[in-house]
Amino acid sequence: MSVPPPLDRDTVADRLVGFPRVAADRPDLKQAAVALCVTEQDGAPTLVITRRAAGLRAHAGQWALPGGRLDAGEGPVEGALRELHEEIGLDLDRSAVLGLLDDYVTRSGYVMTPVVCWAGPVDGFTGSEPEVAAVFEVPLADLDVEPVFETIPESDGPVIKLPLRDGFVHAPTAAVVHQFVRVACRGEVQRVAHYEQPVFAWR
Repeated sequence: MSVPPPLDRDTVADRLVGFPRVAADRPDLKQAAVALCVTEQDGAPTLVITRRAAGLRAHAGQWALPGGRLDAGEGPVEGALRELHEEIGLDLDRSAVLGLLDDYVTRSGYVMTPVVCWAGPVDGFTGSEPEVAAVFEVPLADLDVEPVFETIPESDGPVIKLPLRDGFVHAPTAAVVHQFVRVACRGEVQRVAHYEQPVFAWR
């Protein structure tokens, strides 16, 4: 029985290189990027996930990835790296980027491009964005779990959510993280564009 390779930067990079990414050709929608930023704690890979501030009008208290709408003339990689700096004070350059995952079209009118990057060990976060209440480094092993699916009368698509700590990560973040974990941890090709978001995320 073969022993799987350790989940290190080179392994994840190789899996991203071989991943057949699907882009969404939707120039009519707003363009956005999110960062799937891998850090390390005690040699184990972790994913940076933020908790949105409780006082926000939209998606208050939800788990989220650093990211947002692209600036004029900005590509997904540049946008994701900028958002990492603005939201959590993490400065990375393009050499940290391992690849892109599938675009995910959100119900709120965005094409979200996930950008995978590897930061390695990080000595704290210093972001000043008011919407970020806290920053967590979640072990990838804790995210490599089976998702929970629900049905809603508003859509034929299954609503995906991932169990995490005291609750759930909801889509679109749940869909993007699920694809990332399947690609990075298992070397699988997992599509998530058909997974639905909860109705509260449609605005």
